[in-house]
Amino acid sequence: MTEAAPWTYLMDMDGVLVHEEHMVPGADAFLNALREHEIPFMVFTNNSIYTPRDLRARLHRTGLDVPEEAIWTSALATAQFLEKQRPGGTAFVVGESGLTTALHNIGYVLTDREPDYVILGETRTYSFEAITKAIRLVEGGARFIATNPDEKGPSREGTLPATGAVAALIERVTGRAPYYVGKPNPLMMRSALRRLGVHSENTLMIGDRMDTDVRSGLESGLQTILVLSGISDPHTADLFPYRPTKVVGSIADLTDHVLDPFGA
Repeated sequence: MTEAAPWTYLMDMDGVLVHEEHMVPGADAFLNALREHEIPFMVFTNNSIYTPRDLRARLHRTGLDVPEEAIWTSALATAQFLEKQRPGGTAFVVGESGLTTALHNIGYVLTDREPDYVILGETRTYSFEAITKAIRLVEGGARFIATNPDEKGPSREGTLPATGAVAALIERVTGRAPYYVGKPNPLMMRSALRRLGVHSENTLMIGDRMDTDVRSGLESGLQTILVLSGISDPHTADLFPYRPTKVVGSIADLTDHVLDPFGA
């Protein structure tokens, strides 16, 4: 009898591996276990602010060693989507270097003169002037794309409005809804599977959110694990009409079971 193919691990970053600038206890041992067993993995984030190089440095400061090629962002997924939809296009971007770099890398020209797309990403300094420009360009016929639907994000000072909230503002004014590329759109999962060259049948998604991580994994045909080290508590899963395959306290609980994460 041939041995079953090893699992491929997809996992969210914030709430799973790190909290703000601190490592989730045991995350380093978990990643070491994946490497020891030569199990492929990829780290996800819906945040489009940073490049994979930036995020690698951030994770390294917390004590986690994750190579750039194992980091997949909503900005990269958006760029891959646009490269297939309209190669060599133009875009007006509201966002940071993570998004603009990804678009430059696929040959896109960034402009505010009759762009093919208005692309809204994450930034800590949303400009009223830039949002107004985006509204007028969408009204003028530009296609409206947003990297992710998250309405709010955390900061040390409290809640911050995020991409989904600003997208709702633009949609309310223009009457044009954006196409969201990031989680829970399964497009983001499938693009990562293609990049890794693996199949959904032997892949699992680990996340701390039911509405994005678990949902996107479920809709991509993956097994799912909800961790309680982020925003979810033991009762969160009961509030949704779908369930994860498994619920654990944190990824530290999986360290000794990476070859058989759904075993007894």
